[in-house]
Amino acid sequence: MADHIASSEERRKKTVANLKDGFASLRTGRASASLFDKIRVDCYGEKSPLNQVANISIPEARLIVIQPWDKNLIGEIEKAIRSSELSLNPSNDGKVIRISIPPLTEERRKELVKLAKNQAEQSRVAVRNIRRDGNEELKKLLKDAAITEDDESKSSAELQKLTDSYITRVNQVLEEKEKEIMDV
Repeated sequence: MADHIASSEERRKKTVANLKDGFASLRTGRASASLFDKIRVDCYGEKSPLNQVANISIPEARLIVIQPWDKNLIGEIEKAIRSSELSLNPSNDGKVIRISIPPLTEERRKELVKLAKNQAEQSRVAVRNIRRDGNEELKKLLKDAAITEDDESKSSAELQKLTDSYITRVNQVLEEKEKEIMDV
C-alpha cells in the first residue's frame, strides 16, 4: 500500500520536473544557457547536445557567447541554432558565436504566457491521471479483498492530499515562469 503511494508520488515528481524542463526552453527576454538544452549539433556524423561541443556563457543580460571546443564545428552550431524554434540570429567571427537576445514584444510575452499555461495544464492533468490510476488500483485491491474499506478510504484521501499539493506546486512553477516572462 505505502509503496503504491510512494510510486505515484515519484510519478508526480517527474511531472513537475518535466514541466520545469519544458519551461526552461521557453525564451524570456533574458539570456539563458538553458535555452539551448534541446539543441543538437551534427558533430562528426552524430547529433550531440550543444553543451557537449561548446562552452555557453552569458557575459551580459541580453548576450550569449558560444565558444566551440573544436573551431570546425562553428558552422554546424550556427546552423543548428538557426534551424531551432528559438528564432535567434547568431553571428560568428570564426572563433565564437554571439547571439543577442532581443527584448520580447508585449504580444510575444502574452503568447509565451499562454504556452506556459498550456504546459502547466497538461501537468495538472497528468497529476490528476496519476490520482485516478491510484484510485483504480485501490478499488482493485478492495475488490480482491487485499485491503479493507477503511484502508481504501484512507489511501484515497492520502492520494487526494498528494494530488492537491502537486497541483499547488505546478501552479507555483507556472506563477514564477509567468513573472519571469512578463518582467521587462
